[in-house]
Amino acid sequence: MGSIRQKQITAIKQMLNFNQPQMKLTPSEPVWKILIYDKTGQDIISPLISVKELREFGVTLFVQLHSDRDPIPEVPAIYFCTPTDENLTRIGQDFQKGVYDIYHLNFISPISRQKLEDLASAAIASNSVANIQKVYDQYLNFISLEDDMCILRHQKSDHLTYYAINKGDIVDTEMNNIIDSIVDSLFSVFVTLGSVPIIRSPKGNAAEQVSQKLNQKLRENLFGVRNDLFHTDTQAGNFNFQRPLLIILDRNIDMATPLHHTWTYQALAHDLLSMTLNRVILEESIPSGGVRAKNKSCELDSNDKFWVTHKGSPFPTVAEAIQEELEQYKSSENEVKKLKSSMGIDNESDIALSLVTDNTAKITSAVNSLPQLLERKRLIDMHTSIATAILNSIKHRKLDTFFELEEKIMSKTQGVDKQVMDLISDPEAGTPDDKLRLFIIYYICATHLPETEMNRFENALVETGCDLSALKYIKMMKSFTKLTAGPNQYEGAGTKTVNMFSKLVSQGSNFVMEGVKNLVVKRHNLPVTRIVDNLMEFKNSQELDEYLYLDPKQMKSAKVPKNRSPFQDAFVFIIGGGNYIEYQNLVDYAKQKTTAGNVKKITYGASTLNNANQFLKQLSLLGQELMTNKFQ
Repeated sequence: MGSIRQKQITAIKQMLNFNQPQMKLTPSEPVWKILIYDKTGQDIISPLISVKELREFGVTLFVQLHSDRDPIPEVPAIYFCTPTDENLTRIGQDFQKGVYDIYHLNFISPISRQKLEDLASAAIASNSVANIQKVYDQYLNFISLEDDMCILRHQKSDHLTYYAINKGDIVDTEMNNIIDSIVDSLFSVFVTLGSVPIIRSPKGNAAEQVSQKLNQKLRENLFGVRNDLFHTDTQAGNFNFQRPLLIILDRNIDMATPLHHTWTYQALAHDLLSMTLNRVILEESIPSGGVRAKNKSCELDSNDKFWVTHKGSPFPTVAEAIQEELEQYKSSENEVKKLKSSMGIDNESDIALSLVTDNTAKITSAVNSLPQLLERKRLIDMHTSIATAILNSIKHRKLDTFFELEEKIMSKTQGVDKQVMDLISDPEAGTPDDKLRLFIIYYICATHLPETEMNRFENALVETGCDLSALKYIKMMKSFTKLTAGPNQYEGAGTKTVNMFSKLVSQGSNFVMEGVKNLVVKRHNLPVTRIVDNLMEFKNSQELDEYLYLDPKQMKSAKVPKNRSPFQDAFVFIIGGGNYIEYQNLVDYAKQKTTAGNVKKITYGASTLNNANQFLKQLSLLGQELMTNKFQ
């Protein structure tokens, strides 16, 4: 498989080019155009294409479909939205008012024949048929956050969350709509990738329903009269013989990891700073004048080399790296200053006089490097601000202690009971939510907890201000399911503490790291990674015999092949919400498994992406339903 993110970017850029392939050999002036999108379209484009890039593609204006828009004649309008009744009604109103002269309609997911006929009727009624250039189904109904990560809905959406799927009063039609929505989006993912996966999932849950429906949808397209979506995959002579493995899992497979305190840069930004769609909003401190400062928006994308290099690094490593970047920048800045001083250049007008000297090349080099130097300074300042905000939270809430203890719990370290109680009882450690997260992980991983002990912990949690609704839901789940972590479920987890940030402290870092442990995380596979490893490598496991094996390319039901070579590409999808801890664990696993001539590629997907506190809130809502007898 190619990168899901790059393929989605290519598809969107082609759409902005009026669905014509981009010709690289003949650079030409872009055709000016207007982009109209709905909220879903905005969420898809936002992490992929910057405002600067939109301008380069000739997009002079980009606006929400349902905003008040003035008529703009003679400029083509590109629509990018979902084919909902509400959106189609608004497009019909645009036809009626003659808002634009030329319409290019691009639907994020396929428009049904009935809705297409309704749209055609609206065009005829408004006498604007000739103004509609093309109508396209784009199959782009997902959000790419990384080259190897995508989600189906915005993090702040209530749709497709763990709560939405598991709430007590959900009716069959509602559940079917959720399943169909996930299937349609996963179908779009593989249309964009241009490959037909082999599907594996556990039996008897939402994952099985999604797998069966997706298998049927892929099969209908492959064996239908018009197989135009996967023609590159099925053409003779195509080299796409290495098909991807799609592993669909339910969130219930591992309920501890979504609540786990974390230690890597990207996961901390999501957990502590509520990073959404690759953007962190930092609250600026109120200046002494009392006027509130504007919040600072920080874009964290693939153009930022520091972010690409260190997003998966433990936080102490990131702090050191920022300090090193700052020192290198100061060194480069000093070189430019020395050059200006030695040349006697004090202002820009003096440059013209010095061009006749032998040092022209040096000056030209220095001037040319200034934009890169300024951009480097901007990125250093941005990461310094983000890291400082993270560090303040770690120190204020003693999050290093929570993380270290949770790693001990998940690695089955004996005798942690007292440490758990001590941390819950510590008035200076964490928030009530931090303590509840810690205890739920302890409860999930415990093979048996006597009732007297359970009552003692619950009383301690209540005294610190915890709402135990989430714990009530977890207790119900544990009594009905195999939620208890098996002896090997979190094997190998743990940390070790290395020397305190000697390098940072000796260099007088901006980060005052004293009082924060420098924890190095031991390499270990989380439950999802362990399942992925078994399925990709075809390891003999009685547990995995219970997993469905579906091959859409086979007319009859498929059987697990014997003596098959391991999969090189996998797409792991979590129904009910994913997290950056799981994602990073899979990234580390793929790196570990990649050898010379054998590249393992794993893409992580989830219905949505909630941080630990958002997930805890969903568990609390489910627990409250239990207490009000809504849950049957």
